[in-house]
Amino acid sequence: METGLAGKGVVVTGASGGIGAACARLFAAEGAKVLVHYHRGEERARAVAAEIGGAPIAQADLTVEDDVDRLFAIAREELGSVDVCAAVAGVWPAVDLPVWELPLARWEETIRQNLTATFLTARAFLREVARTGHGSLVLVGSTAGRFGEAGHADYAAAKSAVAHGLLLSLKNEVVRLAPKARVNVVAPGWTESPMTRGHVDPEAIRKISRTMALRKVAQPEDVAAAVVYLTSDVLSGHVTGQVLTVAGGMEGRTVHQD
Repeated sequence: METGLAGKGVVVTGASGGIGAACARLFAAEGAKVLVHYHRGEERARAVAAEIGGAPIAQADLTVEDDVDRLFAIAREELGSVDVCAAVAGVWPAVDLPVWELPLARWEETIRQNLTATFLTARAFLREVARTGHGSLVLVGSTAGRFGEAGHADYAAAKSAVAHGLLLSLKNEVVRLAPKARVNVVAPGWTESPMTRGHVDPEAIRKISRTMALRKVAQPEDVAAAVVYLTSDVLSGHVTGQVLTVAGGMEGRTVHQD
């Protein structure tokens, strides 16, 4: 199916990770020009870039304002224009800590790595929209932001802010810059990726999937397909301010008893 993404300049943040790498591959398969962003995973980023034909790569700490601005300047230079951004980068703190044990330092770091980083990425991309007069932005949330996640209130709070207050403000603001520009969110549930390694073994999947109609965890490609759909003006040109959940029909209750 034609997506209209051929020749578009696309920034994928967190492209050294599982979902980000899958997004980079799928955008490249659609003929887009992709910039592969990484923070610490240079080796993985270089492997992804090589796999999709020698795409440019760029390092940036997305919690640092100057780094984010530099990233988009590099993207503009390498790609010609920045037409699409998939803001995939985020950090899930693996240690289960209830709020009464949650240190302020972890709370603040998780908010910075997920909410502040997304804000800075979105701001830089909207400045590109001001230059080009068009654009599509997809932020990555989480089912934690919809249902909560015990032991990870910091992460749930950050992702909820991304998928509600930030999203709904941005979709109204971006049209001040370009009347057809759009902002949406993809909210994955449990997904096999480096971030969840060790947390999705068969026994964990049995427990996790009790709240899901489809008793499996997602593959990164499942999430990437949703991201590409929402960035395509051909496939979703009249969709903005929406949250597309990719989580096997997850509910906030138990569906299966076993």
